[in-house]
Amino acid sequence: MTKKILLIIICFGLFCCTSPKKKNLKEGSWRATLDVMDGAQLPFNFDLSAVEGGYTLRVFNADEEVFIDDVELKSDSIIIRMPVFEGYIAGTFSEESITGNFIKESLDRVVPFKATFGEAPRFKVGTEAKTNISGIWQTTFSADTEDMYIAKGIFTQRGNEVTGTFRTTTGDYRYLEGVVDGDSLSLSTFDGAHAFLFTGRVSDSSLVGTFYSGNHFKEPFVGTRNEHFELPDENSLTFIKEGYEKFEFSCPDASGKEVSLSDPEFQNKVVVVQIMGTWCPNCLDESKFLVNYLEENKDSELEVIALAFEYARTKEDAFKGIQRLRDRIGVEYPIVLAQYGTSNKTKANEKLPMLNHILSYPTTIFVDKKGAVRKIHTGFNGPATGEKYTEFKRDFTSFVEKLLAE
Repeated sequence: MTKKILLIIICFGLFCCTSPKKKNLKEGSWRATLDVMDGAQLPFNFDLSAVEGGYTLRVFNADEEVFIDDVELKSDSIIIRMPVFEGYIAGTFSEESITGNFIKESLDRVVPFKATFGEAPRFKVGTEAKTNISGIWQTTFSADTEDMYIAKGIFTQRGNEVTGTFRTTTGDYRYLEGVVDGDSLSLSTFDGAHAFLFTGRVSDSSLVGTFYSGNHFKEPFVGTRNEHFELPDENSLTFIKEGYEKFEFSCPDASGKEVSLSDPEFQNKVVVVQIMGTWCPNCLDESKFLVNYLEENKDSELEVIALAFEYARTKEDAFKGIQRLRDRIGVEYPIVLAQYGTSNKTKANEKLPMLNHILSYPTTIFVDKKGAVRKIHTGFNGPATGEKYTEFKRDFTSFVEKLLAE
């Protein structure tokens, strides 16, 4: 009897000491959705790969890939942190599913999220496209309201599949990918900061729809085909007000030191001042461009400094976001903190009263060797805009070279 009891105890002990099987996620293609407004869902696709110590994700938006390597698993819980931006996905998982929320704490935004394993189209298509929307569309958002603004839709359609973007006077709406299903248009993007969904009805000459940003904002838009439409010159929208001779600021860096254009390192130098935020995808595109430009022109005497307007609630969190950006894309030029707790443009203007207004993050200010502002560029046309991005790079290079040669 004693031997039997002893055997039972040993077996029970072995069973209890055996670690539960670790849960894993399936590698390969996944399809995710975010619940926005009006019962609509914003879809996107990603690939998940196992690496030493965890997993990585590659999120796809047309020609863009967003690489995410900060994935934390604990029991059946998962946290997916975005590579630069503050947002993260938190939830629970099984081998073939993830359920949770996309969260931006500083803005108190929580968007329901779900992902399932397996090859699946971004948008399902049931009907052959009745029209091809390839080309240029003159577009108005929030028409007949005080919030009205214009945009330029730029699209390429092959069969049912559509890629492109909307350019506005303040930047572009990222890499959009979607379909025309019959006469219905659906486009989406998720880049770790912004979650955009566009839905609407299209014909050969008209476009009527709704733009959703996460589950906190929506607005209507209308468009007409116009191959000759162009937005106002982005170099004429922001300027130094009469009565001010120079662009000036004094803002702290991470060490607490106040930095200004009167500092010795900026004297008799051409300086590009970037008004930006680490939460802003267009700013990220511009920051990548500036990092690359400086890397390719190491002998240039150009100086770059960024003024960060952060919605992080504390100064410490704001500087953490700045450091995260610096680490991720290799920013070596100084980034000082102009504002935290809000990214409100009116508040930003209070910090920089010499400007007529700040319409956009980013806004880029070109200062010559004598300290005079020579050009202010509003917004940023990123890689999603194709030819416009190529044009910006060419114009930036030629203008900087001109200032350096003076």
